[in-house]
Amino acid sequence: MDNREFDKIMEQTIELEKEAYEFYRNAAEKVTEPAVKQLFAEFASEQSLSKEQLEELKANEVYDFDFNGAPDFKVSETVDSPRLSTDMKPLDAIALAMKKEEEAVKTYSSLATFTSDPEKQRLYHELAQIGEKRKARMEALYTNAAFPEVW
Repeated sequence: MDNREFDKIMEQTIELEKEAYEFYRNAAEKVTEPAVKQLFAEFASEQSLSKEQLEELKANEVYDFDFNGAPDFKVSETVDSPRLSTDMKPLDAIALAMKKEEEAVKTYSSLATFTSDPEKQRLYHELAQIGEKRKARMEALYTNAAFPEVW
């Protein structure tokens, strides 16, 4: 994989992080429930930080990075994706974020299977692991909110 290919992949990834940031920021502005507003603001902040980290990797041409993934408890796969609404409940907000991370993981994992270049495969797997980590966090939040008896 040459510099141009690496830059292109990183630019696409940074754009996806930017879109996720804008989604959560806009959602935080639209919802009326204070707890949901705070959740979406936190999710936006996390996306912004992730975008900055990826921009730094790209700027420094760091090809060999290693993000630790997280175990996949498959919670998001059992939940329907709620629609964004101004009167969302916190549990629905977490479910929506969880589903968005599930989509990101699937996207990067698919991209890894569609290339025969081992360096690109590794890069896409690393990007999927970023999403896996966030997805696991969302799943933990969801489980704790949906099933308080497990505390």
